[in-house]
Formats: sequence, C-alpha cells, structure tokens
Amino acid sequence: MKNNLKKIRLEKGLTQEKLCCELRKQGYYIDRTTYSKYETGSRSMSCEALIEFACFFGTSCDYILGI
Repeated sequence: MKNNLKKIRLEKGLTQEKLCCELRKQGYYIDRTTYSKYETGSRSMSCEALIEFACFFGTSCDYILGI
C-alpha cells in the first residue's frame, strides 16, 4: 500500500503538505505526520481514510492497497 499511496501522490504533483491541505478543503482533516506514516507503512489507515484517499485521487481502494 505504501508504495502505491506515494506513487499516486507524486503522479498528481502533490507534496504531503499540499495533499493534506487539499483534503482539509474537502472536509477531511489529516495531519501531515500521520499521512507520512501511512506512506512509510509505520501506521495503518482506517477504512474512512482509505476511502477518502481513493475518492480524492479518483482511484479504487484496491489500487491503493495493491490488490
């Protein structure tokens, strides 16, 4: 998962901070340090977070999870 999450963020040309800012505009608050832990795999994300990322990036949860 961590590789796909970082890959798709970079494909969209977003820094971690910019991504978190854009998500906040849509009503979903996530701290940059928390997001960073998702990318490194040192923290598991909730189903809610997974769905938010999939919607934001316009992809499936399966893709983010590497299924």
